[in-house]
Amino acid sequence: MNKMGNTVLFVIVASLINLVVMAALFLISLILLNWYVPADSPYSTLFLGLTILFSVGGTFLIYQFTVKKLTERYNLKEHLDPIFWKKRKDKKRIL
Repeated sequence: MNKMGNTVLFVIVASLINLVVMAALFLISLILLNWYVPADSPYSTLFLGLTILFSVGGTFLIYQFTVKKLTERYNLKEHLDPIFWKKRKDKKRIL
């Protein structure tokens, strides 16, 4: 498989794993919220919002750490194309 195919496959699989981890963090935090915060508490909606932020932020941190370690361990820069290309500056153009 070529580099572009590897990159597309990596992005699809990483996105699916990211969604699974986010759902798991959300469910775990909902269970903890259900155990420790009474349903009639005025802060239950605040904690629910914090639960959503925790699941999204935690997933982002886990994803970033995992991709960094995988890139170092398996030298993914050789096997994957960059997703974003650096823009070339035109020295001839003057604004």
